[in-house]
Amino acid sequence: IEGKAKDTIKARLDLERMGIRRGLWMNRDSDKARRDLAFFSMKPNDKKEFLKFVSSVKFPDGYASNIARCVNVDGGKFTGLKSHDCHVFMQRLLPVGIRHLLPEDVVKPIMLLSRFFSQLTAKTLRRTDMFQLRHDIVQVLCKFEMIFPPAFFTSMMHVMVHLPEEALLAGPVNYRWMYPIERLLGELKKSVRNRAKPEGSIIEAWVQYESLTFCGMYLKDVETVFNRPQRNNDGGMRNEKLSVFAQSARPFGDPGRGESFSRNDMEVAHWFVLNNCDEIMAYLDEHEQMMKREHPSHLVARNTVNYFHNGFWIL
Repeated sequence: IEGKAKDTIKARLDLERMGIRRGLWMNRDSDKARRDLAFFSMKPNDKKEFLKFVSSVKFPDGYASNIARCVNVDGGKFTGLKSHDCHVFMQRLLPVGIRHLLPEDVVKPIMLLSRFFSQLTAKTLRRTDMFQLRHDIVQVLCKFEMIFPPAFFTSMMHVMVHLPEEALLAGPVNYRWMYPIERLLGELKKSVRNRAKPEGSIIEAWVQYESLTFCGMYLKDVETVFNRPQRNNDGGMRNEKLSVFAQSARPFGDPGRGESFSRNDMEVAHWFVLNNCDEIMAYLDEHEQMMKREHPSHLVARNTVNYFHNGFWIL
């Protein structure tokens, strides 16, 4: 990211002035001092490979924005990343993408940092986990001090030490961060029509939205937020006689290509259909009662799997 790099010429000169990290000193073999590529930096080819990996990742709907549009593979940089995108990138993409591109001594601390934030932002927190995170983050920062130059350690790096304590005092982060509020403020900002009086424009737009939402509950023949299709509607036939075949789904793969299954796979597929079809539950209960009368109790489940689906398909 432009302007965010801490491995600068001044940082290298500081290392030389302090007499530490000789491998990161400025190269003075020629007439001009040259800054060699650090061992914790990616080579140009590795950087392109990493960016291609990030641009190819697909997330579930609503989990994150389209991070691929923020990737510039030819330029070797990210542009337009939002704060939530950075969280997803740091917790999910970074530890996977750099695993085979950087030395192991550099990858392990970064993976520990990603796990730290993943556990810290979980929906459910345990006090014992927070005490452990408070101990682990100190070790992670110590490992970073052995890798990166001193210029890397700004006040924001020190803030991570206090995050587990903050979670212990204030509770899970999901109920305190600003993402929902920022999204709401963005929607309110879009509703401003008279920039001379933004407050009045927001109030009028909000009253209209609430009125339309209330009336939408009683308009059956008009598409509203209560009866319109989902944003990602996979279609599917809802008028099937059996509930197990009435789920919305989109075909995947080539339907013209034949596929053969083993006998065990077919039995598992049959059992899944029969065990998830509401219309067959009465027959399954009757079969289970019959098996209890004929076999010991600890063999009922096994015998039900072995016999019920075969007998049902024969009938």
